[in-house]
Amino acid sequence: MAYPTSVNDQITDSVSGAGHRKLIAILRGVQPHEAVDMVRALVDAGITMIEVPLNSPEPLKSITAMKEAVGNAAMIGAGTVLTTDDVANVKAANGEFVVSPNCDIEVIAKTKEAGMGSWPGVLTPTECFAAIKAGADGLKIFPASIIGAEGIKAMRAVLPKDVPVYAVGGVGPDDFSVYAKAGCDGFGLGSGIYKPGMTAGDVSKAAIAYVRAHDAVFG
Repeated sequence: MAYPTSVNDQITDSVSGAGHRKLIAILRGVQPHEAVDMVRALVDAGITMIEVPLNSPEPLKSITAMKEAVGNAAMIGAGTVLTTDDVANVKAANGEFVVSPNCDIEVIAKTKEAGMGSWPGVLTPTECFAAIKAGADGLKIFPASIIGAEGIKAMRAVLPKDVPVYAVGGVGPDDFSVYAKAGCDGFGLGSGIYKPGMTAGDVSKAAIAYVRAHDAVFG
């Protein structure tokens, strides 16, 4: 696959997920020397939102290298973003979206001020509406396995329909259908798609399985 520097017609500039498969690959622990191979394997498999958690080794270097490698064929962001200083560092590394494990209003505001997409972690209706009010582009239900599909279904009934809801944590490809029926728009993919020690070939194989499961549910 070619990795263009101009805007790819199949990728929009909205972090809401339009134009993307509804999957965010989480590369926790990825190192800069392998980052480019990993992101190319993911993009070739059809996953175009990739997150590098900030508790990975030299994450900002990985984000910069990945973005330079794939251009606008994918959106590269950071996870485990906990402070406004983190947000500024992600922006400087050419990151395009911010994912957090929690709902921090200051982090959300700083992210939007920097022109990046904001995906805070939430688990209750109170957190969901606080995140939306602060300007979040989407909600990361984390850890989703705690409240399950039924809990998400109950919250989805009162959340704005135009706010994407992603289930993250303990949700695998076999669960996509039941969570989609509960109102989830997409999923964050953790250790099932990457963990330290995996090769680019391993990541490719896992990504293809996730893409097939996604397409079977969402078309």
